[in-house]
Amino acid sequence: SNINVTALDRNSDAIAYAVWTLSTATVPQPGPRFENPADVPIPDLSTVESSIAVTGVAGNAPASLGVGVDIRHTYRGDLVVDVIAPDGSVYNVHNRSGGSADNLVTTYAVNASNEVANGTWRLRVRDAAQADTGTINSWSLQF
Repeated sequence: SNINVTALDRNSDAIAYAVWTLSTATVPQPGPRFENPADVPIPDLSTVESSIAVTGVAGNAPASLGVGVDIRHTYRGDLVVDVIAPDGSVYNVHNRSGGSADNLVTTYAVNASNEVANGTWRLRVRDAAQADTGTINSWSLQF
């Protein structure tokens, strides 16, 4: 909404007016959040998945779908992490980076605006190197 403010200066022979227009921006509220808190073990040199069923969200996913991951692993440089949309489209969010550091706990912004929001989304985690293991502790989707 806009608010007009007018100021009048009566201390001079000439009357001066100043008009300001103030507007308040509406910040879009985030949509619904879905989470899968179930632990999924990640054995050495294997691929696992965890799913989230999304319902009640109209239209497509947002251009900045928040994909929160909490993966406990003793060598995150081993990991390849993908988000798979209901139609099978794959969005890679992590590809063997981070070296020898432990754990992958972060939120990725995924442009999923071409994807229908409702359906089963999957997080696929592949351990691509030998000697370390972990667990998908939880993951979430913020629409």
